[in-house]
Amino acid sequence: MTIRNVLDHGQRYRPRMACLKKMEAVVLEMQEPKTGVKSQTQRLVITTIPHAITGEDIVEWISNRFKIDAAEAQLMGTLMVSYGYIYPLQDYKRLIMKADTSLYRFQTPYFWPAQQWLVEDTDYAIYLAKRNIRKKGMLELHEQEQYNHLHKWMNHKWDFIVMQAKEQYRAGKERKKPDRVVFDCQERAYWVVHRPPPGTTSGMDYGLERLVDPNQEEILFTQQSIMRPRVKSSVSIGALVKYTTTYKQHDPILYPCLPSNPWLTDDVTYWDLNKPNVENPTRMRVERWTFSFGELLSDPRGRADFRLFLKKEFSGENLAFWEACEDLKWGAAATMQEKAQQIYKTFLARGAPRWINIDGKTMEITTHIYMLMKKDSYGRYLKSPVFKDTQIKAVSPEPHRFRLAIKHTSSGITTLFLALRWCL
Repeated sequence: MTIRNVLDHGQRYRPRMACLKKMEAVVLEMQEPKTGVKSQTQRLVITTIPHAITGEDIVEWISNRFKIDAAEAQLMGTLMVSYGYIYPLQDYKRLIMKADTSLYRFQTPYFWPAQQWLVEDTDYAIYLAKRNIRKKGMLELHEQEQYNHLHKWMNHKWDFIVMQAKEQYRAGKERKKPDRVVFDCQERAYWVVHRPPPGTTSGMDYGLERLVDPNQEEILFTQQSIMRPRVKSSVSIGALVKYTTTYKQHDPILYPCLPSNPWLTDDVTYWDLNKPNVENPTRMRVERWTFSFGELLSDPRGRADFRLFLKKEFSGENLAFWEACEDLKWGAAATMQEKAQQIYKTFLARGAPRWINIDGKTMEITTHIYMLMKKDSYGRYLKSPVFKDTQIKAVSPEPHRFRLAIKHTSSGITTLFLALRWCL
């Protein structure tokens, strides 16, 4: 049999490959001389078949090995037959497992599905031509139809196919009769699985073939990951420690809320002091603005303070442009065109009322404005009188002191929180 191992889009690109590998492990375990399925030489018509096994022995072994009932074990055996790991010797057209004295054999690993052979029509044509020679033209109906179809379709190389079939037939006659019969059964079982008769469900049917090898994408991603520069573990751990140390007092889990936690008490001062646009923010809130430019812009009160500083430096249009672009990015799709036109007329068009000073290459890149504010305006803002005045006016709340007596409140949940807090 001529089978070529070429670059195809077959077994190894399928998710079913993992299932086939597990099935192969079970089949190898079934062939163990001591613990596997018992096999013996059987006589089939006038031919002696070595290492034949019965369906009932297979079902019994599977049932004992996996601790399942006979019906489930028979279904598992049928799955092995449909994939070609076990093939029937008698009713070879029906790829099912019978829990009786029907004879089966283990398929040789050369014909296992996981071998990744590309099932070509040329190989099937050679097989049919060889059977036609051996049967002297007495092929089965579906085989004869396939033979005629392939003969018409591959007429340009039919001489080569016939020559290969004669050579394989001649080589087969030189084998011993039992070996020749076993190989013929194995080859026939392989083609029954991959070229089943009409009306038979094929276990190897994958639907449409893949046009792209997914493994190539994985290889490319792995190569890019290897070439990408990596940060040393000591540097990354140091950055993590620095971040934790910086934000420790601002974490409500690691550090208590001042003056008190409003989720556990009736005191809502914490929420009042940390409103989005409070007049005088807390010192911890102002301190957080110094951690990064992102922290400053993410706080509405900090952004308002930064806007005041930019107006004094006559560059408030930068922040306004960035805010307009952020609103465009996260806004509704229905208003996107209208907002984009408004941004162009306000900031980018010639003679715009709030024209921004950027070059032509970065005309459409808002990152340029963000980095300009971060590297230039942000540093000067932290040194400016505006920020220093905000720091001076910042509030430092004292921890709230509670009494042991719990006042009666209308909220049962509030009372429960207070009781739990004192218990802890």
